[in-house]
Amino acid sequence: MNMNLGKRLRSFWINSRHVINISYRPKTDEFKKTAKVIIIGILIVGVLGLILGIVISLVIVGNLSLI
Repeated sequence: MNMNLGKRLRSFWINSRHVINISYRPKTDEFKKTAKVIIIGILIVGVLGLILGIVISLVIVGNLSLI
């Protein structure tokens, strides 16, 4: 497990080239579907964070003081 820096860099370079070689550019419809899923996920996390912030604010402070 005691590899020198040169061997580690070479291994990293070979693995990186392998990932780039097997990856592909997505088609337009695949990209749009992925973007929609990501946007929906971000919105869900944001709404849950807002709801949690409101609930915590009401429980701890006693009023809605988000600002």
